[in-house]
Amino acid sequence: MSAGGRSPGRAGRLDAGRSSPAGEPARARAIGCPPPRWRAVDDADALPPVCILAGGLGTRLGERTRATPKPLIEVAGEPFVYHQLRLLAAHGTREVVLCVGHLGTQIQERVGGERFGLHVAYSFDSPGLDGTLGAIRRARGLLGERFLVLYGDTYLRLDYAAAAAGWRASGLPAMMTVLRNDARWETSNADYTAGRVVAYDKHAPSRSMRWIDYGLEGLTAAALDCAPSHANDLADLLRELAREGLLYGFEARKRFHEIGTPRTLAETDAFLRARARRGDPTADGLP
Repeated sequence: MSAGGRSPGRAGRLDAGRSSPAGEPARARAIGCPPPRWRAVDDADALPPVCILAGGLGTRLGERTRATPKPLIEVAGEPFVYHQLRLLAAHGTREVVLCVGHLGTQIQERVGGERFGLHVAYSFDSPGLDGTLGAIRRARGLLGERFLVLYGDTYLRLDYAAAAAGWRASGLPAMMTVLRNDARWETSNADYTAGRVVAYDKHAPSRSMRWIDYGLEGLTAAALDCAPSHANDLADLLRELAREGLLYGFEARKRFHEIGTPRTLAETDAFLRARARRGDPTADGLP
């Protein structure tokens, strides 16, 4: 494994957490997780670091990803990851960790260590690929006590700061953003009520579920410690946290866009091109 490091001037902010909500350590201990080691940060308005899971093979895109990693596929005239990073920067993100695997050095060379005012670090999967949860574990030294998680093929229009603030105020160790889906775009996989995701199952969802995982998650180090050592899928950890009543839910209002298949790639390309023509390169009504 190799992983990009932090510049010395940024290390304090990247590794820092904030003072713990009173109920969170007790909840974490209730499911066998050690309480987090909370530390103060020097900027109370900064968003947590964002971990972007960008190590997949992109097999559903066929020949497009044989020699080009999915984050570098051209969408609306530039690599898709540029759209993601620009959006995150507009919402106040400062620190990003890209978890890369398949052709990951191409991503590192193209994006570099600074982009759109963001500091970008890298964590490389093992040769066999680590899975989503394994990639986060590998990068945890770059992420600190509290961080957001974003899939590398999604473009999500929501208020990131409001999601992070609501999660912190909840006192819960993890967050999932959700969208009322009713099977409109993909199979619904979550139950959400009163600010909590009370059930989630990516692999075998109930037919009664009406909500879908929107694609932005939040984890504390304590929540990450709850996962069995052999688990490598983030969805398995989120399912258990929901079952234990430990998963805060933040409702998104706008549909998600993604590039995981040829059809959704074409849709997202058209959406972002239309946005650029309107002179609105980030998010409808949001920065």
